[in-house]
Amino acid sequence: MNAQVQSKRAQLKQAKLAATEERLQGLALPEGGVWATEARQAALARLREMGLPGRRDEYWKFTRPDTLVQEEVPVAEVFAHDEAPVFDGIDRLKIVFVDGVFNAAESDPLDLAGVEIERLSDAAKADIHWAREVFGVLEARGQSPVERPLAAFNTGFAEDGVLIRVTGRAEKPVSLIYRHESESSDAILHHVVRLEKGTNLTLLENGPAAARLNKVLEVDIADGASFHHVRAQGRDHQRRAGTHIFARLGAESALKSFTLTVNGKLTRNECVVEFTGDDAMAHVAGACLGDGDFLHDDTVFITHDAVACESRQVFKKVLRNGATGVFQGKILVKPGAQKTDGYQKSQSLLLDEDSQFLAKPELEIYADDVACSHGSTSGAIDEEGLFYLRSRGIEEGPATDLMTLAFLAEAVDEIEDERLAEEITMRLEGWLARRRG
Repeated sequence: MNAQVQSKRAQLKQAKLAATEERLQGLALPEGGVWATEARQAALARLREMGLPGRRDEYWKFTRPDTLVQEEVPVAEVFAHDEAPVFDGIDRLKIVFVDGVFNAAESDPLDLAGVEIERLSDAAKADIHWAREVFGVLEARGQSPVERPLAAFNTGFAEDGVLIRVTGRAEKPVSLIYRHESESSDAILHHVVRLEKGTNLTLLENGPAAARLNKVLEVDIADGASFHHVRAQGRDHQRRAGTHIFARLGAESALKSFTLTVNGKLTRNECVVEFTGDDAMAHVAGACLGDGDFLHDDTVFITHDAVACESRQVFKKVLRNGATGVFQGKILVKPGAQKTDGYQKSQSLLLDEDSQFLAKPELEIYADDVACSHGSTSGAIDEEGLFYLRSRGIEEGPATDLMTLAFLAEAVDEIEDERLAEEITMRLEGWLARRRG
């Protein structure tokens, strides 16, 4: 690298750090006990070292981060509809946040056999807490080799969220419900889930949360534990969101996470998974439907650092009227992680010529006994299949919807619970029918 290039990069870095300091002016870390204060101070130090994300960053080149980091919150009108809430028919423990603030009146008592649940704002006041081993720890581990400054900002400044410690097999799912009521709400939520050995938990999330949302979910899955996660990100048209999942898996543990996204002006979902124990499994999947001024970005990084682990990424996007979809997925297999089975698939269905799908699949492998593959495709509705359905008396609109649902089915099939999969499919059918008019 010549001196001129080095000088230019140094100037850009300095400008980025200066902009970060300007953004931090007037912000103070929340008060708390020893463990929370230490974690927040460490996160702030990380943020000041790396700087907030910019368009020139390698992992942000497809998505403009400006509105996610600027001080002023872009206005997002509250979307009114008469559709029943997602997961409403499921027996679950409900925890409600309104514009990023816990709402005790609408939440169930935080009492579930085999599960300990606390608010972050309450637990952070203590000097000693089990969350010290997870809060900010998994986020910090996920900063290398790719920097994730929005997550560091979250760890530093989040005041609300839930801490969940699973000590047995949870009898029903825990459901986090996010309601958006203010057009200029700016929510920062940080959740921590720790599953002890041999335990099991299903976590549901639904709702738009706020005009702008920065959310982190850290999940520590001990040996033999299973964590199932299904979320629907809400239908508000103008909302913006940057979310992160950081997961660490022990031996013979399992993670299955699925995300449904419809509407929204800008959504960036990052998922960082680390295998630390042998014979573990992680499946991460997503389905998104975008129309018009819509950008949806899935960025996934899975690190295999143990023997005989399986990872699977399945992401499907349906785009129309100029919508944009982004997928950045990487599988890193470290030396010694033999017998790794890594699979990655990202596909888009473009319903017109104005939409676009930008993909960056990656494999980085340093072990020789592995089976890893990736595939990324983009295309239009199969005219032959559409003709087949039309020839059997199905009108073009419903026929197109049937083919769209078939395209998305592989991602939805990653949901473990059939009831939840049926709920997600019903929501997809509803969205398609409404867009058909």
